[in-house]
Amino acid sequence: MTPMTPSLQPSEGRVILDNVLRQFNRAADRLGLDQGMRVWLQSTKRELTVHFPVRMDSGEIRTFTGFRVQHNITRGPAKGGIRYHPMVDLDEVRALAMLMTWKCAVVNIPYGGAKGGVCCEPKALSLRELEGLTRRYATEISLLIGPDKDIPAPDVNTNAQIMGWIMDTYSMHVGYSAPGVVTGKPLSIGGSLGRADATGRGVVYAIISAAKTLGLDLSRCTAAVQGCGNVGSAAIRLLNEEGCKLVGVSDSAGGTYNARGLDIKALLGHNGRTGSVAGFPGGEAITNAQLLELPVDILVPAAIENQITAANAARVQARIVAEGANGPTTMEADAILDARGTMVIPDILANAGGVIVSYFEWVQNLQEFFWGEERIRGELERIMRGSFNQVVEIQQREGISMREAAYLQAIGRVVQAHQDRGLYP
Repeated sequence: MTPMTPSLQPSEGRVILDNVLRQFNRAADRLGLDQGMRVWLQSTKRELTVHFPVRMDSGEIRTFTGFRVQHNITRGPAKGGIRYHPMVDLDEVRALAMLMTWKCAVVNIPYGGAKGGVCCEPKALSLRELEGLTRRYATEISLLIGPDKDIPAPDVNTNAQIMGWIMDTYSMHVGYSAPGVVTGKPLSIGGSLGRADATGRGVVYAIISAAKTLGLDLSRCTAAVQGCGNVGSAAIRLLNEEGCKLVGVSDSAGGTYNARGLDIKALLGHNGRTGSVAGFPGGEAITNAQLLELPVDILVPAAIENQITAANAARVQARIVAEGANGPTTMEADAILDARGTMVIPDILANAGGVIVSYFEWVQNLQEFFWGEERIRGELERIMRGSFNQVVEIQQREGISMREAAYLQAIGRVVQAHQDRGLYP
């Protein structure tokens, strides 16, 4: 096993990895884990780095770098998304794989954690180039993936079509259709109903539970959402359906704010037409940084990592921060928010809806028997609310933050599984 030690070169990935390891060690201290168990749980099971050529439309051959990391598979096959982004590096993938282990464990689904990525700018690629890159990357990581070994899913800048290409590529290699090798696929090739908005829906179920715990009436609450991608847009729509007033929304190009409430149908329509919420005529322009500090009851950071830091945490006014993104809050910011009485629903719990419904999709593929959307939503709500209540119980009993409580739950389950399995040989 390779210890998850950060590279010497500073990067966003290293910052994320350091944050994840510090959160792990804080929980490990409280659990009283011995050094051997700590080293093992901080180590990746397998790491694969691949460099592969892709023929561009111009005829030029470009070499891309990709990764697939399996952190821990004690509780089941590895599970985790694949992201396409210019800043993807091995440290980031290590950190996100570790988070996936805890995410699966905190909601008690039988997976370990994995993550993958390709360092590229997908927006600069044609559809043909994107397909070529995806199929070559899938071929390179086929050493690790499989329905019983490691099941990828969409993540940043990847989608159902890309999962379809991976499923087809893997199936061509093994000689038969293997829909269970990925989740988040198109419905026509074994995808699941309810998968597209699962992460955002799970975030909203967590918010509903948090509001109940704090005695808040959602129909009287205001909210702001950072990010209008798959997670953010679903959270915006579903919070609006719950009667919550959305006053601020932003994405990478900018944001919009209206204290009286945004017209969500018009906003999402504008985003669909232009690719951004920036310039929406129904609100005033704001930055991503300004959105985080709006006077709202609920804040959903659903964009990228390290958005709430020691530099701005004291100006965050929300009563509830529900982490739709992975790692949007640093440990220093966590301490500031906790001291102010802000309930932070940590990423490993708040955005677990995606992997929960991915699990449902995988089960349906293995059984070759598909569920209706009502059943999927009902099962997702049951797991999200039950997991939230278990974490709140630990948080209140131990007098700790929600994040530390979630980590205690997750790490404790992985440790228990390891002890029950024993050590081979």
